[in-house]
Amino acid sequence: MDTIAINKVLSSQVRVDILNWLKKPEDHFPKQVNVPDFSDGVCVCHIQDKTGLSQSTISHYLMMLHKIDFLIATRHGKWTYYRRNEDEILHYIHTLSDSL
Repeated sequence: MDTIAINKVLSSQVRVDILNWLKKPEDHFPKQVNVPDFSDGVCVCHIQDKTGLSQSTISHYLMMLHKIDFLIATRHGKWTYYRRNEDEILHYIHTLSDSL
């Protein structure tokens, strides 16, 4: 696990906010139309709306979080949904705890 690379990704408040929002998506995002619940995550469009940032910026942020395995992407037709990868996040926390 490359904790330095992960720390760099987590150095953005917006990326940390996204992870926090995805922890309890039902509290932070509207009900989704194409899927019955949040089990596959939250549609990129809802994440973009909540941040107020451009689609390209949000896509880049989500790809960064996906690249460090903190997010899992699921496609439904033309839409991508993201959810947290709790196992990887927990592994990171334990790695930090053990090394510091």
